[in-house]
Amino acid sequence: MFRSLNPGPIGIRLPMREVLRLAGPAGFEGVDLNIREAARLAQEESIGHVAGLFREAGLRVGSWALPVNWRGDEATYREGLEGLPRLAALGQRLGSLRVCTFVPPASDERPFRENFRWHVDRLRPIAEALKDHDCRLGLEFIGPKTSRLGRRHEFIYTMGGMLELGEAIGTGNVGLLLDSWHLYTSHGTVEDLGRLRVEQVVCVHINDAPAGVPVDEQIDNVRCLPGETGIIDLAGFLKALKRIGYDGPVTPEPFSQKVRQMPPEEAARTTGEALTRVWRAAGLG
Repeated sequence: MFRSLNPGPIGIRLPMREVLRLAGPAGFEGVDLNIREAARLAQEESIGHVAGLFREAGLRVGSWALPVNWRGDEATYREGLEGLPRLAALGQRLGSLRVCTFVPPASDERPFRENFRWHVDRLRPIAEALKDHDCRLGLEFIGPKTSRLGRRHEFIYTMGGMLELGEAIGTGNVGLLLDSWHLYTSHGTVEDLGRLRVEQVVCVHINDAPAGVPVDEQIDNVRCLPGETGIIDLAGFLKALKRIGYDGPVTPEPFSQKVRQMPPEEAARTTGEALTRVWRAAGLG
């Protein structure tokens, strides 16, 4: 496993070169890839230029967000799907083979079984396009009960349910984007992770939960830095991932307004230090 920075969730809006400059001194070992920015740089310069930016910074390439609006209308979906092979080929050349997206936990339009089939139909062509370039797709389940309230039809919001969706897609390269926050808010446990096979975990996000808030009242975009409150057993979470052999990026996604208001260097350093403390508590060095 390696500590990877995604600048967006901590309020950093800088070009890739500047993000790479901040990441190492802040304690990160990698940076998640902005695949569209990488594609633009590769077109303006070369793929070697993009790879060189990471190499010069001494950082590994993390995962990248699926650049297809598969939840939207058919025309938008088809347009994104058409451009995916080119971006997947770039990810492959850069050694970034982990791609992630989230699955909404409820719907106002489709009952569960219809929604399940709809998701298989939408996500299977995406997974096939990624597989052609050795990329894997991680699907994130959204755990908080508050994210489902007021919606007509519940959908998948647990680890087990998302694994079933991946199996139904049937391409062999679909697994989980596993987030400590969503495991906690879906009432999952560290023990549940021990039943996973390593190939089922594509990407990992890590964060803590606000104290004094019952689990079913937690709000998805109100989180804390790793280890900030100790509500989520992050040392146990990381140890469990190590035991199953996970070797990919672990990315903080705290959605902390306090951190987002910091200057970029301070935001990266504060987040990196928090993650490093949890890392050491898990015995990962």
